[in-house]
Amino acid sequence: MELFYLNEAKTWNEALPIGNGFLGGMVFGGAKKEKISLNEDSLWCGGRENRHNPDTLKYLPQIRQLLFDGKINEAQKLTELAVFCPNPNPAHYEPLGDLELFFNHNNIKNYKRILDIKTAIVTISYEADGIIFKREIFTSFPDNILVVYMTSNKSNSINYKVNFNRDRNIDSLKLFGKNRIAACGRSEGEKGVSFSSMYQLTSSGGKVNTIGCTLICEDADYAVLYFCARTDVRNVDYKNWCEKTLDNVINKDYQTVKNDHIKDYQNFFNKTLLNFTDDNGKKSIPTNERLELLQKGNKDNNLFALYFQFGRYLLISSSRTGSFAANLQGVWNKDMLPAWGSKYTININTQMNYWLAENCNLSELHEPLFDLIENMRESGRITAQKMYGCRGFTAHHNTDIFGDTAPVDSCITSTVWHAGAAWLCLHIWEHYLYTCDENFLRKYYETIKEACLFFIDFLIEDDKKRLVTSPSISPENTYTLPNGESGVLCYAPSMDSQIIRSLFSVFINCASLFSQDKELSEKIKSLLEKLPKIEIGKHGQIMEWAEDYDEVEPGHRHISHLFALYPSNQISVTKTPELAKAARITLERRLASGGGHTGWSRAWIINFWARLRDGKKTYENLTALLANSTLPNLFDNHPPFQIDGNFGGAAGIAEMLLQSHNDEITILPALPIEFSGGYVTGLCARGGFEIDIYWAENKIKKLVIRSKAGNDCKIKIDEKLLQSNDIKEINLKTEKEKEYVWEF
Repeated sequence: MELFYLNEAKTWNEALPIGNGFLGGMVFGGAKKEKISLNEDSLWCGGRENRHNPDTLKYLPQIRQLLFDGKINEAQKLTELAVFCPNPNPAHYEPLGDLELFFNHNNIKNYKRILDIKTAIVTISYEADGIIFKREIFTSFPDNILVVYMTSNKSNSINYKVNFNRDRNIDSLKLFGKNRIAACGRSEGEKGVSFSSMYQLTSSGGKVNTIGCTLICEDADYAVLYFCARTDVRNVDYKNWCEKTLDNVINKDYQTVKNDHIKDYQNFFNKTLLNFTDDNGKKSIPTNERLELLQKGNKDNNLFALYFQFGRYLLISSSRTGSFAANLQGVWNKDMLPAWGSKYTININTQMNYWLAENCNLSELHEPLFDLIENMRESGRITAQKMYGCRGFTAHHNTDIFGDTAPVDSCITSTVWHAGAAWLCLHIWEHYLYTCDENFLRKYYETIKEACLFFIDFLIEDDKKRLVTSPSISPENTYTLPNGESGVLCYAPSMDSQIIRSLFSVFINCASLFSQDKELSEKIKSLLEKLPKIEIGKHGQIMEWAEDYDEVEPGHRHISHLFALYPSNQISVTKTPELAKAARITLERRLASGGGHTGWSRAWIINFWARLRDGKKTYENLTALLANSTLPNLFDNHPPFQIDGNFGGAAGIAEMLLQSHNDEITILPALPIEFSGGYVTGLCARGGFEIDIYWAENKIKKLVIRSKAGNDCKIKIDEKLLQSNDIKEINLKTEKEKEYVWEF
C-alpha cells in the first residue's frame, strides 16, 4: 500500500498529496529544496451574493412555448438573455501558498520518496555527502496541523531554512515569539476571505533562530516543523486560533503526535482491505514505472488494488467531520484561478466524489456533503421563488462553499439545468439505506421534501400529457435537429425525468416511514405516473432527449441518460432486461466514437459496466482509466487534474465485487477473469451489512456477512439465492448485530 518513486517530483502532477480534510499539501520531496504546496479548504475568493436574473420569471412562459413549438434557436437566444446571470462567475477556490525548506545537500544517492497510504505519511530518504537523511511529512486531524519531521544518522547534521510564499495578497509576514512566524492575507476580490498561516520549528540539539522572516535550524539532531492555517470563514479570531493550535502541539512529543495521527486515520482506512493475487512481483517497481508498464499492456492486478485504496485515502484526506465537502480537486489546487473554479460541479462531479463513501466503508466522511446541501437550502429557496415562481429549493449545475444556487457560467450546454439539488438529496437516502439510521433521515426529511416541492411546481404538461421539465438540457450535450441545425436547450431530457422519479420515490418512502404528509405523498404518487418513461430509440439505445435526436458528438463525455442504470436502479439486468440491453448499446455507441476520454467519464463507464455485470468490459475500462487518464502520482486526469475520477474509479471496483441496489446482495457480480483470486474485507451493502469475500479461480471460497442493524437479506451468487441451511457458522456479536459465515 505504498506509492513510491526514485526521484523527486519535478511537476505538481508528480507530487504526493497529504490532507486532514481542512489542510491539504502536495509534497515534492526535493533534496535541496522541499516544496509543499498548500490549500486550506475554506480559502475561497468571493462570498454569498444575489446573482439572480430579474427577468427569468417574466420570460419563462415564452421560453417554454418556443421549445414546444420547436423554435429551439429562438428559445436559446431568449434564455441567454433572461436566465443567464448578470454575474456568471461567483466564488472560486484559491491555494494557500507554498511552504519551502532549503537544504545544503550535495552528492545525492539512494533517493526514495514514499506515500504510505496505510499510515498517511510521506517519507523522503536519501544520502547526501555520506549522511543519511529522512523526512516524515503528514497532516494530523487530531492536532489540526501539518508536520515535517527531519532526522539523520549523524548528530548535529540537521541544517535548513524555512520560508512561506504566496503569489499575491500577503498582508503581513512577521515573527511571533522566538521561533514562530505568521503569514496573513486575503483571497482575491472585494469579498476576499482573510487567512492566517502560522508555523514554528523545534529541535533537539543545535539551535533554531530567525533572520527576517526566515526560520533557520542549525546543527540539530532532529527538528520538527509544525504548520497550521485558518480563515475567517470558520473563526472570526482566526489568528488566535492558529496560536492556540501551535501552543497545543508544540510541547507534545513528536511520536505522540504521529501515533495520534495514525490511530485516527486508520480508524477509517483499516475498515476495508483489498488484495488481488497474481501480481507478478511488481510491488517492488516504482509506481510511475508500474503505470507505464500497464500502459504498455503488462498485467498488474495489485496496481488496481492500490488505486482503489488510494481513492479511499483521498476521501479520508479531503472530507472529514466539520470540513467542507471535497470539491473538484479535493484540497489540492495549485492555481489562483483554477479550471472550473475548482468548485462543486453538481451535474455529476461532486456526486461522483461521494460514490465510494458508503460501499467502501467511509460513511462518516459523507457528512460534509450533507452540510453542503443544507448550506444551499436558503439560497436555493430564493432561486426557486425569484427565478421560477416555485416553492421548495433548487440549484443549477454548480455551487460553492457559500451555497450559491443561481445559474453559473454563460454556457448554454451546462448553465440551464435545475436538478443539481435533487440529485444531491438522493445521497441522503443512500446514506440511510446503508446505515439504517432513522434519526439521520428524519433530520433531512424536510430537505428532501423541499426538493420535491420545487418540481411539483416547476413541471408542466407537454402535448403528450406528460409532466416535463422546461427549459432544460442534457448535461452538457448537443443534439442534431432533422433540418441539420443543432440544439442544446430542450424539455424533458431523460436525465431530468430519471432524477425526479428517484426523488419522488424517495420522498414517498420517507413519508410512509415517518407517517407524515399523507396528502402530499398521494399527490406525488399521481405525478409519478405522468413523468416521461425511459424510452428506447432508433439505434436500440436509451433515448437522451424527449425526441429521438442524434448527438453532434457521438462520443460525448457525459452519458447522463444512463443515470437510471447508475447510480440509480431504474435499469437493471434482472428486472428490466430490455432497458439493460439498450443501455449496453448506448455505451457501445459512445465508446466506439471515442467516449470515456476524460477520467471522470471513464470512471462512470466502469460503474455502468459493473451494473451490467460485464466483468470483461469493467476490466477493459479500469485499465483504460489508469492507462489513459491517470497521472504519475495516481491523480485522475480530466485533463487537467480532477479528483472525481479517483473516487469514481474506486467506487467502480467496489461495484464490481459487490452490489446491493435491487433489494438483494449480489456477490462478485462483475468479476473479471483477470482477478481470478483475491479477497476484500469490509465492503458495505444497503440494509446495514458489512461483507468479507474470499475467492480463488474466479469462484467464491468464503463469505462473511455482518448484519449491523439486525436485518435479514437475500444473497445471490452466480444468480442463485444462497440458502440459510448452507451457513457454516453464526456468531451473535451483540443482541442486535449478527455475523454469518459460509464456506464453499
